[in-house]
Amino acid sequence: MRFVFINRFYWPDEPATAQLLGDLAEALVAAGHVVTVIASHPGGATPADENRRGVRIRRVRGTRLSKHGFLGKIADFATFYLGALLRLFTHARPGDIAVALTDPPLIGIGVWFVARLRGALVVHWIQDIYPEIAITLTGHRWLTFLRPLRNLAWRRAEACVTIGTDMAGAVRTAGVKAHRLTLIPNWAPAGLLPQPASAADSLRATWGLTGKFVVLYSGNLGRVHDLEPLLDVAAHLRTHTHIALLFIGSGAQRPALMAAAAERGLSNVHFQPPQPRAELTTSLALGDLHFVTLRPGCETSVFPSKLYGIAAIGRPVLFVGPHDCEIAGLIRRHGFGRTFTRSETTALAATICALSIAPAECAQLTRAAELFATRAGNPTGAAQHWAALAVALDVA
Repeated sequence: MRFVFINRFYWPDEPATAQLLGDLAEALVAAGHVVTVIASHPGGATPADENRRGVRIRRVRGTRLSKHGFLGKIADFATFYLGALLRLFTHARPGDIAVALTDPPLIGIGVWFVARLRGALVVHWIQDIYPEIAITLTGHRWLTFLRPLRNLAWRRAEACVTIGTDMAGAVRTAGVKAHRLTLIPNWAPAGLLPQPASAADSLRATWGLTGKFVVLYSGNLGRVHDLEPLLDVAAHLRTHTHIALLFIGSGAQRPALMAAAAERGLSNVHFQPPQPRAELTTSLALGDLHFVTLRPGCETSVFPSKLYGIAAIGRPVLFVGPHDCEIAGLIRRHGFGRTFTRSETTALAATICALSIAPAECAQLTRAAELFATRAGNPTGAAQHWAALAVALDVA
């Protein structure tokens, strides 16, 4: 089968979708399929077109202005959107399977239109649901005018692939028929394995955390993640000097979090920059416990896939978010962590205190995390699901 994936980021960029797409693309190539990725150009001497590990990469030059604020991000989205559709128009052939991810938001609408002109089949790989996320975060109800066209693109596609059951429910609500909807969960980054506590000793020393019980948030500090309650937890724990809260990552909330932690005198809160994928095993192993958070209202539009990486290295999870969402249910059902709503910061702090002096209970949670990881997906299994989906579309 011939796959053409369209996503703003791919290797050598390292956002989550770039890593997931890289794992899947290479697994599909290993299974004998032809894979092309249309992505943005990272700048510098990186070639516009190249083959890497069997994957054909076709890069689109555009702006990289997101660090300059909202208008810069819009410019990045727009230049990639237009360039990617032009690339797809010139590259796609009848029978190709054009797979649109969701970065930039709503690119699936354009992909659907262009693929139809070229005789290609269309699949939406839905990692995030827009404009719902933007409406929840900004309150701008006028963005709902985008829904009808987005829903039409979903309904007219050959298939929609979601990464969670809550998201699948939202897609069904948009009118997508059950036979066009497939659930393929995300997975841990390739190569992550259970790690002993000593695996990150050198990094602990470098970052001044030797001897600390570290509760870690690792990943994007974006607005869909409910991070303010974690500072309240830190305030409850300020007298417990053996416990440290660590944020590793960047994102829209990082400057405000750093300023708030400094203003409140939270010396037990530490910040470090994002770590490259090559160092991900070590940085994740540094946490004795891991935070996963989700802002209320985003549970049907986002699934924090960092859950799989945390489980893969064998660490317990503390989830802060809606009690009845899918990710909270997974943690409770498989017993590898604890779940809390955003108002339960006192109980969350008490749980951290208790676990910091209960190695046997932590070990039990660790075993449950490792067991969950063995049952979760992986790139090879995901590639098999995608290949089966492609065959079904071809037969249809």
